[in-house]
Amino acid sequence: MEDRRILIVDDEHDLCEILQFNLSLAGFTTDVAYSAEEAIGKLNENQFHLLILDVMMPGMSGYELGARIRHDSVLGSLPIIYLTARDSNDDILTGFDIGADDYVTKPFSIKEVVARVKAVLNRSASHIGPAGISVNESHKSVSIDGTEISLTHNEYDLLCFFLSHRGEVFTRQQLIENVWPRNVIVSDRTVDVNITRLRKKLGRYAGNLISKVGFGYFFKD
Repeated sequence: MEDRRILIVDDEHDLCEILQFNLSLAGFTTDVAYSAEEAIGKLNENQFHLLILDVMMPGMSGYELGARIRHDSVLGSLPIIYLTARDSNDDILTGFDIGADDYVTKPFSIKEVVARVKAVLNRSASHIGPAGISVNESHKSVSIDGTEISLTHNEYDLLCFFLSHRGEVFTRQQLIENVWPRNVIVSDRTVDVNITRLRKKLGRYAGNLISKVGFGYFFKD
């Protein structure tokens, strides 16, 4: 199993221990922060694939931390699951408005939490490229090693498509059918030009976007 690192942020120590134990049994690597402020330090120092976040904590709330993450150019696409006793419809809507990928209310079933973690990671996996490539769906932006790059609409859609189907080879015609609008006439040459431009913007990851002579293109981790 590919290692997936999860940061649990909650001021309840016993709950954190329970989550750590069960997520570790499920094959995940976990770390804990007991406040939003501590979580910021760990997020800046380590790479995580998912954040489990409480709402009511001393100091900065989980909502504030979630909003801060969503506006961060590097961390903006990090999946977030709120795990909280705040269970009113307004609370849940607030969480999703901020950009939550899921919202679980306490008390909860550990099996349900693990299942939801797996589901969110499966959904987000298609947008995780090599460690230095980050795609923020909300802002339609891409960062390379923490620096946002400027992509055209077609270049962005091409990159997301390749990341969603890593290792699969696609002909130019298949790329036209899956990436470009149906009512737009696109030539093979247009595909080649867009891929060439995209490669240049990917910097040290240009070599991950590969041409397979006689077949087409694919993205390799």
